[in-house]
Amino acid sequence: MRKALLLIDLQNDYFPGGLKELHGSEVAVSNAAKILHECRRCNIPVIHVQHISIRPDAGFFLPDSEGVKIHQSVKPLPTEKVVVKHFPNSFRETELLDCLKKSEVEQLIICGMMTHMCVDTTVRAAKDLGFDIILIGDACATLDLHIQDYTIKSKDVQNAFLAALNSIFAKVINTEDYLKL
Repeated sequence: MRKALLLIDLQNDYFPGGLKELHGSEVAVSNAAKILHECRRCNIPVIHVQHISIRPDAGFFLPDSEGVKIHQSVKPLPTEKVVVKHFPNSFRETELLDCLKKSEVEQLIICGMMTHMCVDTTVRAAKDLGFDIILIGDACATLDLHIQDYTIKSKDVQNAFLAALNSIFAKVINTEDYLKL
């Protein structure tokens, strides 16, 4: 089965000092870097997805800012594809699907941020498009969510979204288990 690694929105704004810091972003990107290293070693194609905001009221991922840049620890090589997106779904109005079809990719290994938004949306879309998906749960990060007067802690958000994706939409595993495959 032809594979590709998809790294979603591992960008500076999600890290300490960024405009939308996520809980666990440093651990997640460290794990994503391990997966990236392994995929490069095995000659598995790598695609970086970079979100650039186009909404006038956007609070982060602003064009031409430091925050929009891909994190140094997973910086793309000149030979690796970077797909720019403007919506949570990495397939919406991008060249991602065409790129994957041209390479005859059947399985996606996914790491990224935010688990509850862009990762969730992309995994579900990829499954609908017929891809087999391995989601590296500890190479993803999210944040606390709020509804009315209630706060859902990031750990609970992370676990709920990974649990919802597991089995039907993706096989959710951790970095250590992926590296043993």
